[in-house]
Amino acid sequence: MSQKRLFLLDAYALIFRGYYAFIKNPRINSKGMDTSAIMGFMNSLMDVIRREKPDHLAVAFDKGGSDYRLEMFQEYKANRDETPEAIKIAVPYIQELLRAMQIPIMEKAGFEADDLIGTLAKQAEKQGYQVFMVTPDKDFAQLVSENIFMYRPARMGNDIEIWGIPEVQAKFEVEHPLQVIDFLAMMGDAVDNIPGLPGVGEKTAKKFLAQYGSIENLLANTHELKGKMKENIEANKEKGILSKKLATILLDCPVEFDEKDFEFSKPDVEKTDAIFQELEFRQMKTQFDKLFGSGKEYDEIDSNGNGNTAEPAKKVAPKKSAENQMDLFGFSDEEETPTNSFYATLESTEHFYQMVQGDLGLKLFLQNLEKQTSVCFDTETTGIDALNAELVGIAFSWEKGKGFYVPFPENQEEAKALAEKFIPFFSNESIEKIGQNMKYDIKILANYGIEIKGNLFDTMIAHYLINPDMRHNMDVLSETYLKYSPKPIENLIGKKGKNQLSMRQVELEAVKEYAVEDADITLQLKQHFQPILERVGTKKLFDEIEIPLVEVLAAMEREGIRLDVDFLKAMSTDMAKEIAAFEQKIYEEAGETFNLASPKQLGDILFDKLKIGGSKPKKTKTGQYATGEEVLSYLAKDNEIVQHILEWRQMVKLQNTYVDALPNQVDAKTNRVHTDYMQTVAATGRLSSNNPNLQNIPIRTERGRQIRKAFIARDENYTLLAADYSQIELRIIAALSGEENMIKAFQNHEDIHRSTAAKVFNVALEDVTKEQRSNAKTVNFGIIYGVSAFGLSNQTDLTRSESAALIDAYYKTYPRLKAYIQEQIEFAREHGYVETVSGRRRYLKDINSANAVVRGAAERNAVNAPIQGSAADIIKIAMINIHKRLKVENWKSKMLLQVHDELVFDVHNSELEKIKPMIQHEMENAFKLEVPLVVDMGEGNNWLEAH
Repeated sequence: MSQKRLFLLDAYALIFRGYYAFIKNPRINSKGMDTSAIMGFMNSLMDVIRREKPDHLAVAFDKGGSDYRLEMFQEYKANRDETPEAIKIAVPYIQELLRAMQIPIMEKAGFEADDLIGTLAKQAEKQGYQVFMVTPDKDFAQLVSENIFMYRPARMGNDIEIWGIPEVQAKFEVEHPLQVIDFLAMMGDAVDNIPGLPGVGEKTAKKFLAQYGSIENLLANTHELKGKMKENIEANKEKGILSKKLATILLDCPVEFDEKDFEFSKPDVEKTDAIFQELEFRQMKTQFDKLFGSGKEYDEIDSNGNGNTAEPAKKVAPKKSAENQMDLFGFSDEEETPTNSFYATLESTEHFYQMVQGDLGLKLFLQNLEKQTSVCFDTETTGIDALNAELVGIAFSWEKGKGFYVPFPENQEEAKALAEKFIPFFSNESIEKIGQNMKYDIKILANYGIEIKGNLFDTMIAHYLINPDMRHNMDVLSETYLKYSPKPIENLIGKKGKNQLSMRQVELEAVKEYAVEDADITLQLKQHFQPILERVGTKKLFDEIEIPLVEVLAAMEREGIRLDVDFLKAMSTDMAKEIAAFEQKIYEEAGETFNLASPKQLGDILFDKLKIGGSKPKKTKTGQYATGEEVLSYLAKDNEIVQHILEWRQMVKLQNTYVDALPNQVDAKTNRVHTDYMQTVAATGRLSSNNPNLQNIPIRTERGRQIRKAFIARDENYTLLAADYSQIELRIIAALSGEENMIKAFQNHEDIHRSTAAKVFNVALEDVTKEQRSNAKTVNFGIIYGVSAFGLSNQTDLTRSESAALIDAYYKTYPRLKAYIQEQIEFAREHGYVETVSGRRRYLKDINSANAVVRGAAERNAVNAPIQGSAADIIKIAMINIHKRLKVENWKSKMLLQVHDELVFDVHNSELEKIKPMIQHEMENAFKLEVPLVVDMGEGNNWLEAH
């Protein structure tokens, strides 16, 4: 019989880890609740269950801190930041999920989870169990034994790590895991405020342990030490002994391991589903149901297993900002669905969906269709590539629960003939058209000669403006706002892969039900979102910018841009030679060959063998040396091998991401590259480019710039024209802040960086040095992102004190700027959001967080979101106006790309001199600010020449 296994999870370590894993892209649901901590913890828990199928399982929580340690040392953990509100909110939900899963919750007032886990682990070991402590916290290494292991969850692409005795010995360079306590005591811990021994870091602690074996032996032999180290340690002996007591995990807490209570039982899936529904964890609910709902994988688990039977925790509602975000997002207490209810479905909902077939049926339907004032439609196609997909059918709905489906024949001539009959409807400007992700439908219908006219309402874009931080796909919106779960497309065509069907292969009745349901649901979402847009003040932005932009982007995506494939192939060959030469040079500098792509091998070479970066190189959570770009960039200026490694990495990335990949993305039918512009991704309002991403092509390096050379004009009759806003974000911050000195500089058409340098360094404009201008430029662009003296010193050759003096002088030069930054933060604190010049809102739910790190990130967003968002709004207005003129005035020239603050055009040579003033006028007059908007223009046979 195999040895039984117990898994003990360190709740708060996993909760904090999950929360911070999502910190740059938090998971916000429709109620404005940050669910990142719950999501992160549940991901870790489910990963353990899926991988390990544990026999026994429990989760340990801290409750009120450690009385024992606080009695010894009042300052224990005193310098910790306030727990983020999202984590405080998360814990009751997590505990409720654990109870629904019948997983024991271990917590005792006055004891930390470490001590509970330590006690339970040792008890279970005595009963013949293998114990796995699931935690990223290295302190647990002291508990490792023949049958007790640390189980470090997977993270950031790294697999799980299991530390037994050999791993702990190697990691800490100790003979026995118990010496980890001495290691921790010597080093101290800034997070827990364990003092440790002054001047002793990781390397020194390992050296002392190898020499003396324990902190007590070290303190008994300080006469063997020398200099400052001897003096520091002798003066702090008591702190060293105290630190060891603080670092020691208790093994005698008042908890008991009862194998029956800790048996992993089959969860109550109905209860977990209800909680997942409330939290809007759609994917997790699906994964969970697959794992447990069918009972296949866990049939052996007794569904009546003994779980924790404590009273359920009370729900904690997310805090509301000064302007009620739940109301803003279309919710009120009356609309809340009880947690034990489930989504309605097509099968449980009364509906009347009809097929339109035959000449008479189609004629009557078209007559009825053209009498409507507002109609929702949805195309069904053979694939997701709008340029090449064929119409399978179109669904229509203009009344809740009712709709029609018109199937299209496979023969494309017949399909086009049928499509023509819908032209009167789609071109009727008095009928509002409703859809979800209408850009796709516009591109599909354009393949059949249909242009959509009249007012449009795109539910995906509407929701993006209402709640930009949430997902916007129809299934999520339907379940969130309508409490209705649409039929998954996989039910019709199967999962992705070679066996997936085309929609044309699906039985017609099933397609009809699926397609009309989509139109019906989208119609209902429109009815839900329209009044909310009015209430939150974004209807004008929706009607005048975002919706008109849909047509513009559809036209640009259909147009695409020509690519010089032969140039890229030649470039790839040259780069392969250069990459090989770089590798050889790096191997010579390192004195050996190794896997350059392996962070571990690279770290060992740089920091162990070559001793680069001093005595305390940065390490990752897994204990490897950190070799990320941020770390290596700091070391590059003093170490030639590091410079070469960074150059090698950059070249490999360019080759893989663009030089070799772009030719594969040329459309076979058009021989052009067609990027997709995503309107609903960036919360700032910026567009995102995808498949391929043309916004990330680097332009600061010669090789990156060369890639732009591959984007060429249509033919010899055309020229590429690039029009780029000059320093638009600085102009916006000058106008929004009302900073007179900066406004005057722009009004006088001065070089703003030279002007800033002259004022800050107190020299005449003509005497500004290249270095002074460069430093002023760094501050100009960095100030809106909250650049610090430390950050500025890293980006320039200035020391930290020189950087601080420069920032101080900068604010004295532009006094209104500092006041504006504070005003933005105060506005956000009061209202819960900030706005762009067009009324686009960025909600900042963490702006009043007690946690300084979390609050600081929200404060930076309060300043830069209106600036970035306003720049996005302005170029969108310019694009709409230019597109309108190109169309109405019947120009041969086309707008092709939008990349950051730049627009790229394919211009017919006969129109070149006429179109430049038109584009410049529309871009510079898209929005009136107190400072002039300036556009730089260039032209050439390729994008590099034009830029």
